[in-house]
Amino acid sequence: MTTGSAHPLRRRLRAALTAGKPAVGTFVKLASPDVVELAATAGFAFIVVDLEHSTLSERNAVDLVRHADACGLAALVRVPEVDAAAVNRLLEAGAAGIQLSMLTRVTQAQALVAATRFAPAGRRSVSLANRAARFGAAPLGGFLRAEQDDPPVLVGQIETARTDPLPELVAALDVCFVGSTDLAVDLGLPTDPTVLRAAVNRVNDAARSAGVAFGGWAPTRAAAADLGLDDAGYLVVGSDLQMLAAGLRATAGEDAR
Repeated sequence: MTTGSAHPLRRRLRAALTAGKPAVGTFVKLASPDVVELAATAGFAFIVVDLEHSTLSERNAVDLVRHADACGLAALVRVPEVDAAAVNRLLEAGAAGIQLSMLTRVTQAQALVAATRFAPAGRRSVSLANRAARFGAAPLGGFLRAEQDDPPVLVGQIETARTDPLPELVAALDVCFVGSTDLAVDLGLPTDPTVLRAAVNRVNDAARSAGVAFGGWAPTRAAAADLGLDDAGYLVVGSDLQMLAAGLRATAGEDAR
């Protein structure tokens, strides 16, 4: 394993965000390395290990991140809040980036940047006794330069209409991500689809204004356009659990017939 094996994966994902077609990933909620390998062989550009809406532990997340790295697949980790120590441990395990849920305040984005960048750009604690630094085999200067050149990919989820001004909120991140389900709930589950579409478009406009990639979640690739995600550069489709459930229901229905 070479020094900072997450760095080429981060570089490749950042390049995919500007390639003119969506980089497609999925949420991983099951603690199975088979899921990671299946995602890699299926051709996903990345996975997002979900520490918000799953029963995964941090130990599970670390194992999934390590396996993704071995498969040459970028693995981000979704967290419900910025816990600097936990974020550092995930990055030391080789995570390609961090996806923060329910981003509403610039101070949250600043905390995320600080937790994922070494000084002077941030406040991340430095150690070489971890996988990302080859357990001390990587020289300190080389490791710090690699982290500076290819820092963790940062994704902020916009899931409510009540936020600080959006361009300022996401300017320091890599991806401005619209959480379409939570946003729809925040809007009162409007029956008129144009209401949600207008809210998604505002997030898209903010991403463009801030000069960052636009992203979002859709239950299927086909549903992305209807949700206003047709030009998303970072598209998360469904989850492993969702796809498994759909396959099981479909098969059970076939057996019933």
